[in-house]
Amino acid sequence: MAIDLAGRTAVVTGSTQGIGLAIARRLHEAGADVVVNGRTLQRVDEVVATMGAGVRGIAADVTTPEGAATLAEEAGAVDILVNNLGIFGSTPALEITDEQWGRFLDTNVVSAARLIRLMLPGMIKRGWGRVLNIASDSAVVIPEEMIHYGASKSALLAVSRGFAKAAAGTGVTVNSVIAGPTHTEGVEGFVYELVDENLPWDEAQREFMKTARPQSLVQRLIEPEEIANMVVYLASPLASATTGGALRVDGGYVDSILP
Repeated sequence: MAIDLAGRTAVVTGSTQGIGLAIARRLHEAGADVVVNGRTLQRVDEVVATMGAGVRGIAADVTTPEGAATLAEEAGAVDILVNNLGIFGSTPALEITDEQWGRFLDTNVVSAARLIRLMLPGMIKRGWGRVLNIASDSAVVIPEEMIHYGASKSALLAVSRGFAKAAAGTGVTVNSVIAGPTHTEGVEGFVYELVDENLPWDEAQREFMKTARPQSLVQRLIEPEEIANMVVYLASPLASATTGGALRVDGGYVDSILP
């Protein structure tokens, strides 16, 4: 099956590194015109320079209404929106502050809902579109040390399902992708918060999966490109009958996405 996204414009938030960068690259390889987004112009420009024609950058902090409006206005007619931006971190359950709760929900949930609200009407009017929200296995297997993060990703599943219903019958699909423990720079730091920081990376990764994420069936961290492959499929015409779903790229970490 060939995936051809030529003529489609895709926006990927938080796409200057990690999963977001891998998604932007895969969409570009599939023929889409891609908008790279990050908070700093320098970093956005650096990434765009490595990707060639058909890629442009918009620096905007989409956790704010002003930044989201800037991205939506400068991006123009968007066919594919990937809400990848998110924050994570570990804090003991009883020590999570109100400020942390608010910051995680604003960044991981409200910012995604805001961009959908800005871009979905245009997709519906044009009769075609794809919205993908990058969730996490923590949405359904809540880690004790990351309750605020898990709760925000659970809410993102609800956001996805709800907006899928709002777009019913329009040719626009809305889905979430449940990403399992993934190998990114940020996750490397998180791993070393939970295992001996003196361990070599390969050994540290194995120890982390054994002690902190023993449910994984692949028994390794997932590579960002593996998440991106699912996103590109869901962004394509091939996935026209898939909407309102929570698709797993979790290495078999989650037994079920249902209670």
